[in-house]
Amino acid sequence: MEKKRKKLWVAWILVFPVLLVRGFTTIYPIIMTFINSTYDMSLLKGADFQFIGFSNYVRIFSDPKLVTSIQFTAIFTIVSMAFHLVLGIILALMLNMKFKGKKFLRTIVLIPWAMPMVVAGLAARWAFNDTYGLINDLIRRFNESFHYDWLVQSGTARGAVIAVDLWKDLPFFAILVLAALQFISGDIYEAAKIDGAGPVRAFFSITLPNIMKTVLSLSVFFTMWRLTSFDVVYAMTSGGPGDSTTLVAYRIMQEAFTNLNLGYASAIAVCLFLVMAVLSTLQLKAIQKFD
Repeated sequence: MEKKRKKLWVAWILVFPVLLVRGFTTIYPIIMTFINSTYDMSLLKGADFQFIGFSNYVRIFSDPKLVTSIQFTAIFTIVSMAFHLVLGIILALMLNMKFKGKKFLRTIVLIPWAMPMVVAGLAARWAFNDTYGLINDLIRRFNESFHYDWLVQSGTARGAVIAVDLWKDLPFFAILVLAALQFISGDIYEAAKIDGAGPVRAFFSITLPNIMKTVLSLSVFFTMWRLTSFDVVYAMTSGGPGDSTTLVAYRIMQEAFTNLNLGYASAIAVCLFLVMAVLSTLQLKAIQKFD
């Protein structure tokens, strides 16, 4: 018993410096962000910062640009996650089938995910170009007179951003779901087949219940990544046309480093942090129902 206690104390002594550094680099920025959000920290006015309480938070509700970014962030997150869940499971089921070359296919399907998002965003910017883009070139092979600038119209620009995000992260989501499928015993499917269950019945009665906890767990992380997504908009549209494709994270960057208003940027970041905390808590509670 004493030896175990000594080993435990040694373990804590070794881990404590890491925990201290990690805690400082995580907790301190959060606390400072909360504090900064209560000050007028516009660098354009000088370094004399004034305490203004919750004025920055009140401003959030009357900022039309921020309202637009919140709307698109909600659309971006909901639509992207819906496609991730549906197409990710379908792709995982396809990769789980027995066919020649499946190991090779499982490898190359991860290429989009391995590509940096900034690179993917820049490539997409060229691909959606109205004059020499790949998308219009493919369509002109069937309709020579076709001409459309995808990133100029707000609707198609938003669709393009969501499509690139989906193309980038969907393979990784599918591979993780595929890992969960590997733990389902084939004997269960054989027994269900003997009982007369078809593929659809087997999916909803066996496959989906067994991977649901994994899917919900992944949805927590992927939802948080969507809410904090920044690089795809930065590289692809720069928030345009107008502010139609500006995500909240990109808006925070604009306020902090373009408008040099650190206090207002901190207030937006705090609100985003609280939204993420609430959503993750609700999702984790949903996961607990499958324990």
